Amino acid sequence: MDSTPRLILTRRAGLAALVAGLIGGQGARAAARIPVITLLGDSITAGYGLAAADALPAQLQAALAHIGVQAQVRGAGVSGDTTADGLARVDFSVQADSALVLVELGGNDLLQGIEPAAVKTSLTAIVQRLKARHLPVVIAGMRAPPKIGADYARAFDAVFPAVAHAQGVGLYPFLLEGVAGDRSLNQGDGVHPNPAGVKIIARRLAPVLARALKARA
Repeated sequence: MDSTPRLILTRRAGLAALVAGLIGGQGARAAARIPVITLLGDSITAGYGLAAADALPAQLQAALAHIGVQAQVRGAGVSGDTTADGLARVDFSVQADSALVLVELGGNDLLQGIEPAAVKTSLTAIVQRLKARHLPVVIAGMRAPPKIGADYARAFDAVFPAVAHAQGVGLYPFLLEGVAGDRSLNQGDGVHPNPAGVKIIARRLAPVLARALKARA
């Protein structure tokens, strides 16, 4: 029996496997090069009241792609977390493969009336923990409504830029810029953004994080 056809088929199968292996290896290397942005946050990062596709991690990843930046945005949000809670879990919530960390905390401190000095202490410690791991950081600030008390609001608002300046990290001054106070962009509680509100947050945040990734490179 002529073994030539079988030999040809074997060689073709081997070539196909080699090509598939090369393509697969290239795909794996390409995936490995895509930076991971971790969002250490609260219910806004966790997507309270929203489908996963409408939550901030997914929308921010889409907004980055829209401006030509490939990144995997990983949510590490826990509803109800304060800055102290974030500090308690930062070491295990932010994985080692993170290329950039957005710290999105402070809203629950505000709702609970936690002293701004305590917020500053916890936020500073979070940033220092991340810097010790050589992870670039961007802080997403929060702002207190004046009706909560002018003195408290002034002290609270000052925490985020003060920590960013002292620690030499990036700052996005107000996470809810363009969304806070607009009923059409928030859920019924008036606190958490709806899908339209999240899209605005993501669109505004994306260039800031893109620049932070570029500075890291």
